[in-house]
Amino acid sequence: MEQEVLAQVRRIEKARGLDLTPLSLERLGGLTNRNFRLESPSGSFVLRLAGTGTGAYIDRAAEEVNARAASQAGVNAEILFFDARDGTMLSRYLHNSRTMSMEAFRDLTAVKRAGVALRRLHVCGHPFQGRFDLFEQVDRYLAVLATKGATLPNGYSAVQGKAKAVRQALTRHRLPLAPCHCDPLVENFLDTGDSMRIIDFEYSGNNDPMWDLGDLSVEGGFCQEQDDELLVGYFGAEPHPLDRARMTMYKAMCDLLWTLWGVVQHADGNPAEDFWAYAVGRQERCRELMESAEFAGQLAVLQGDP
Repeated sequence: MEQEVLAQVRRIEKARGLDLTPLSLERLGGLTNRNFRLESPSGSFVLRLAGTGTGAYIDRAAEEVNARAASQAGVNAEILFFDARDGTMLSRYLHNSRTMSMEAFRDLTAVKRAGVALRRLHVCGHPFQGRFDLFEQVDRYLAVLATKGATLPNGYSAVQGKAKAVRQALTRHRLPLAPCHCDPLVENFLDTGDSMRIIDFEYSGNNDPMWDLGDLSVEGGFCQEQDDELLVGYFGAEPHPLDRARMTMYKAMCDLLWTLWGVVQHADGNPAEDFWAYAVGRQERCRELMESAEFAGQLAVLQGDP
């Protein structure tokens, strides 16, 4: 058992008055952080130790506010301890739930539950701290990469150029802002069979709600039928054309954003996976969607009268 983990457990015990004597400790998944399932006399928990270098682009103080707000809304797991200085977090383990995957999301009823959960988050009434501005975040990653002397994948500038048309089209409209997750990886959804919970609010902030739907669609590899079910689950009815159009734009733009995120991980030497291949794959998928008839049609909707 890692001494660092034991030290963090003892620190949390002292702060919270819990008996966290490890009965078992299981390493869980995670691309940038180290996560552990901790069984103790006080119950079952998940301990998150923040990854090296993540403080350069994640506002931990904002994450704490937002994660706790999502917990109060019944969307996130219960947060028992959070240290915004280093990103250490202890949350309640959710029993009788399964971590979602692309395969699990082939169940359209699960897709619908995800839409309902996102809606519940977006209308929770608990203000989030910070704003997730897509284009500001792109600029931030580019600035981080510039300090590292990192190289971008071939063809990035062409994709970035096409993103300018998306930005211009989006700014023609008064976009809604709501508390958003902003990084809805399929693994961040936990399904009880009756409802979905959403975890990991590192990138959360006030954002256009359609970002969360578009990003989940990309992460889950959704087909048109799944997109339709997600939208109906979210709205409880057929969506407005502008909502569907924004969702499509964000499907492309999230791949652009996570291309840069992947290059940052590669530059930081994150050993969790081949992040260069990840970035290249993301950029290629973004390019393919931007060149599709679906994208052109939805962009035209946004470019029409506000």
